[in-house]
Amino acid sequence: MTIPLWCLLCGVLLPLIWAGVSVPFRSRQLGKVDLQQPRLQAAELTAGGAGAWGAQMNAWEALSIYMAATLAAFMQSVDPAGTWAIASMIWLAGRVVHGIAYVMELAVLRVVGFVTGAAMCLWIFGMAILA
Repeated sequence: MTIPLWCLLCGVLLPLIWAGVSVPFRSRQLGKVDLQQPRLQAAELTAGGAGAWGAQMNAWEALSIYMAATLAAFMQSVDPAGTWAIASMIWLAGRVVHGIAYVMELAVLRVVGFVTGAAMCLWIFGMAILA
């Protein structure tokens, strides 16, 4: 498996990880985890709990863009061991930083993680266009 595919797998797992991170916040802030209406309960979260929920939602959104960029690079036969691998690892690092900063309520660092991930997706699309 190539580095971009490993990064894709990790990117698929990130929203699930952030969902798990929200569980202790839900229990502490709201007394229990509502399995019947988890999205309604998420709207009641504050501080780190709201950040974990936001990180999860944003991770799904960012994953779709990375998947599209990865598909474009694959279809254009971009070398997965070259700069595509570097961009993928930086994308993943940016996404991890984004989620951690979201939970810890570090807005500037969260934005840096978001912009880093978005820039790497654009870079991968650029590689595909130029291939």
